[in-house]
Amino acid sequence: MGSVEVLIPAAGRVDVAGLRALDADVLARYAADPTHPWWRRGPCVRALTGRVPEHRVADLVARVRDRDEVAEVRIALLELLVERPELMPWLRDVDGRRERSYGLPEAILRARGEVGDRSAAPELATLAASAWRRRQRIGEAGLEALVARYGVEPILTDLGDRPEDRMFRVRMRHRAGADVTETLTDPDRDVAYLAQSLLSDPARLRGYLDEAPTVEAKSWAVFALHRLTGDTDETRRIHAALGHPRVEVSGLDDEVRSAIVHEYAGGCQRRSDPRWRVEALCAEPPARPDVDGQLRRATAALTRAGLAPMPPVSCGDHHRQGDGTYHVIVCDEGELLISTLGRFATGNEDHPVARRALEAAGFRWIDDATGAIRVTDLCVYHFGDREPLTVDTLLFHWQD
Repeated sequence: MGSVEVLIPAAGRVDVAGLRALDADVLARYAADPTHPWWRRGPCVRALTGRVPEHRVADLVARVRDRDEVAEVRIALLELLVERPELMPWLRDVDGRRERSYGLPEAILRARGEVGDRSAAPELATLAASAWRRRQRIGEAGLEALVARYGVEPILTDLGDRPEDRMFRVRMRHRAGADVTETLTDPDRDVAYLAQSLLSDPARLRGYLDEAPTVEAKSWAVFALHRLTGDTDETRRIHAALGHPRVEVSGLDDEVRSAIVHEYAGGCQRRSDPRWRVEALCAEPPARPDVDGQLRRATAALTRAGLAPMPPVSCGDHHRQGDGTYHVIVCDEGELLISTLGRFATGNEDHPVARRALEAAGFRWIDDATGAIRVTDLCVYHFGDREPLTVDTLLFHWQD
């Protein structure tokens, strides 16, 4: 049997079985010593599950309470010791919102749920409604622990009528076998999106189309129905019968709209207007450009204009990370962007010669006015945000 150093020779290299076989006192003593590397102490904590030495509990609790301790170690210890009475005074009094350690506020909330603290229910509901899956799972786990201890109804009384409270209510109603179709009318799209994701009866959705009171509710129903059936012909017939409802965006022409719809609307964020999703299902997609041929054509046009273009590079290579929907061509007038979504080109500065050359070669220059149009209610992930973006960001999109 080896030592901790032998069993964890480097960060990320852990002999889990070996640690489980190691003496619990050795593990606890190592985990409680902050002079050891955190990436060794964390696995030691996890290897203590179900066998924490009583005489080491106080030392381990002290590491949880220490705000200078590494977050990964504190979270692992919190999960290990959550039922220990020695931890309860701190867990009851600590304000998780003041904790600086990454992930610890959420872990504290989950622990409060696991020990039956009903006052944590509103914050857990907020976590469970997060767009970030990691935060969702933590919030859901804390709420599930409260429900397991007290039942659904008491926890519902601890919540109000915020969107996240209604999301929890929808999940509980669905779990109980209730029909949540009418929740498609909820004014908050997070709630309506959740409701449509839970529906499983195509016949009920077809019937609901006649009774749905709003265009959005009808669109959620159409989207959910297509999710269940995959019948594009039926989806298009229903969409036509509804009058082809769509989100109107001032100044957004059909060429640009079509490119954006078919790149983003199918996988847009849940707060998007459902009409974008249905439009993506029903509208004919534009012909995708021959990207390599388009880049050759752009390079040739710029060469003829005497701008000495460099070879095109993808936006990911240009930024040395990530990927996106354009290539960069550096020429004597600066950097030019050529979209992969169509015949769209632009630049960050005034490029009169390049613009004329590219337009003569069949490209469409996206000027400042067109680029600044915000595509209403189409929420797209972009560097942590999930909000509507402008045309220039969508046609020339980069994400690391």
